[in-house]
Amino acid sequence: MWLGKILRRGAAVPVYRPKPVGAAPPGFAEQSAGIDYGEARSSSSRVARPPAAARRRAPDDWDGEDRPAAEPSAGLPFASTGPQGHRGRMREKLLERGPGALADYELLEMLLFLAFKKGDTKPLAKALINRYGSFANVLTAPQQELMDTPGLGEHSVSAIKLVQDAALRLSRAEVMEKPVLNNWDRLIDYLNAAIAREKIEQFRILFLDSKNRLIADEAQARGTVNHTPVYPREVVKRALELHATALILVHNHPSGDPTPSRADIEMTAEIKAAGAVLSIVVHDHLIVGNGRHLSFRREGLL
Repeated sequence: MWLGKILRRGAAVPVYRPKPVGAAPPGFAEQSAGIDYGEARSSSSRVARPPAAARRRAPDDWDGEDRPAAEPSAGLPFASTGPQGHRGRMREKLLERGPGALADYELLEMLLFLAFKKGDTKPLAKALINRYGSFANVLTAPQQELMDTPGLGEHSVSAIKLVQDAALRLSRAEVMEKPVLNNWDRLIDYLNAAIAREKIEQFRILFLDSKNRLIADEAQARGTVNHTPVYPREVVKRALELHATALILVHNHPSGDPTPSRADIEMTAEIKAAGAVLSIVVHDHLIVGNGRHLSFRREGLL
């Protein structure tokens, strides 16, 4: 009877539309992280997905009781990647004791809070550090490699790269506060953070003003694992555009060995000669390895 009255009055009849099975809440793409929390893999191997029984629930809903048992893995930072702790306790620890009280995996765990609306992110954080070797290596891993890593997606990779860039900007700001030549240790720290872990060669130039303050730090070229093409004419041209009066040349060796090649020495001499014609001084050429660096000036090569 009530339906007949509604139809006679022209009112719309409400229609029930069931929610699609498996629909994720808006804004959180990384609700499932097909990563094997029980057994960490090396950085050169793929990380297997959890068993089918575990995949029936998203990691954000796991309570930590039904994950695969962890198997000890010799030589990895964490023998077990089993879940521990909760978000509230982690925030309390951070606020009461300061960031220095957190272990690297705890920092990464809290960083992943930005990508996962709820749930335990500690297993994923530990597995990532096991895979890449350290917290720093996770931050500096190539973007596409992170995107291809099971358990990560656009939200989590964006959070990781945001923190990496924030750290670089802070380090660069500290270098720019004083004349570069009087702030050498901070300069080396900044360059190590910027390019020491790059997997291909990158040639950068620090452009300085007449008081040796940093005007700009620019990547001029990217090459292969052991070679980067550099053109002295382009280097000097860019220095003139920025009104720079001095340069510090920088490039990395992905092998980790900062020993200069014959090509490195010859290229440095060419840039020095080209700059001298226009009163642009080359203060130094730094080669950065992983945790090591070499100064041409200190080695008598400039």
